[in-house]
Amino acid sequence: MALSPEPPSSLPDAPTGLDVLLGRVALGDRLALRALYDQVVPKLFGLALRITRRRDWAEDVVQESFVSIWHHAADYRPQVAAPMTWMTTIVRNRALDCLRRAHAARLASAASLEDTPEADLEDEHDGPAELAQASEQARALNRCLQRLDGPQREAVVLAYLQDLSHAELAARLRVPLGTIKSWIRRGLEKLRACLEATP
Repeated sequence: MALSPEPPSSLPDAPTGLDVLLGRVALGDRLALRALYDQVVPKLFGLALRITRRRDWAEDVVQESFVSIWHHAADYRPQVAAPMTWMTTIVRNRALDCLRRAHAARLASAASLEDTPEADLEDEHDGPAELAQASEQARALNRCLQRLDGPQREAVVLAYLQDLSHAELAARLRVPLGTIKSWIRRGLEKLRACLEATP
């Protein structure tokens, strides 16, 4: 899905709410997708770059993430998470998938160099099993996140995706500091238990 230039539309000049844009993207509005992209890509690219530490990988991650946003915008639920939280979760999962694929490729390459005569060496790529495992790990994390209560999930995601302190989270979410600490502690306990129980 290319984000090619579009003719002028009815989109207002002032920034449109991200939730409104996501709603229009869910209806197949490519101009809304372009407006959404323009508003959030600097932050999402920064997150992808911070995780992958490679500009080319970060660019791929953001591109894949916007394809996912385009296809899954209808699944967004504003009562569960803020628009930016939802999108940063997608980018984070894609970035982690990217790192897992790269790690699997390095391991496969190292094993190949140790066990294969030089004359038989060929380019190695991730096989279906490695790709499936990496994607399944990301899906497992996402499934476990979805089991957390909405505010608890938002606190955990913001704490670890945007590196917000407990005090910053309390101010941002407008809840007492003790509540934030409780949400994060219990949320992490639930995530750990869920991930350990995942086959």
